[in-house]
Amino acid sequence: MHFGPETYAILTLVAFIAGFIDAIAGGGGLLTVPAMLSAGIPPIATLATNKLQSSFSSATAAFSFSRKGMIDWRTYWPQIIVILILSAIGALVVQSIETDILNLIVPALLVAVAAYVLLSPRMSDEDVHHRIGTRGYMPVGGAIGFYDGFFGPGTGSFFATSLVSLRGMGLIRATAHTKAFNFASNLGSLLVFLSTGHTMILLGLCMAIGSISGAWTGSHTAIRFGAKVIRPVLVTICLALTAKLLWQALV
Repeated sequence: MHFGPETYAILTLVAFIAGFIDAIAGGGGLLTVPAMLSAGIPPIATLATNKLQSSFSSATAAFSFSRKGMIDWRTYWPQIIVILILSAIGALVVQSIETDILNLIVPALLVAVAAYVLLSPRMSDEDVHHRIGTRGYMPVGGAIGFYDGFFGPGTGSFFATSLVSLRGMGLIRATAHTKAFNFASNLGSLLVFLSTGHTMILLGLCMAIGSISGAWTGSHTAIRFGAKVIRPVLVTICLALTAKLLWQALV
C-alpha cells in the first residue's frame, strides 16, 4: 500500500500520543489501531504494524524505568521469557481464529480493573505483602502475554493491576514491570507477524519515532508523579477501552 506524506505524519503524531499514554497506563492501541484502520490498512496488517511501533514504545519505557532501578530483571527474567513465548503463540493462533467472543469478555474484565483501581487501597506507590510468589504469578503473566499476542486491548492494564493485587507492588513499580512485560509480549508477537509478511515496515518505523518520543515523555511523567497520575489515567483507559469494545460488539 502507498500513502502520502500527510498520512505518515498523522499516524506518527497518533503514535506519539499513544506512546505517552502507554508508558503511564497502557492502552495506546486504543488510538493507533483505529487510526490505522481508518487509513485503509487491513486488520491483520494493522495488528502487525502496531506491534512494530509499540515494541519500540515499550522498549523505551522499560529502559527509562530500568535506569531508575525500578525493574527487578534478576527476579522476573523467567517470567519475561514465558510472556514472550506465549505472546508468539497467541499471534499464531489469532491468524486462524475469530476473536468476536473476546469483544464480550474483555469489557467485563476492564470494568473490573477500573473498579479495582478506583476502590482498592492497594493502588498507591507503596509496596505491600504479596499474595502469590513469582512462580505463582508466572501462569497469570503468561496468560496475559498470550492474550496480547492474540488480541491486545487492555494488556498493560491487566499486567499493572495483577502485579498490584497479586504481587503486592506499588503502582509505580507495577507500571515499570508492566513495560518490561509489555515489551516481551510485543516482541514475541512481532516476530511472528514479521515471519508471515504482514508488517508494513516503513510505516511501522515512522510511527516508532513518534511512539519512542511519547514513551520517553510518559515514563518520566510517571516516575515523577507516581500514582496520582497513573491511577486516573489507568481508570480512564480501562473505561475508554470498555466503551470502544462494547460499541464494536453492538454495531
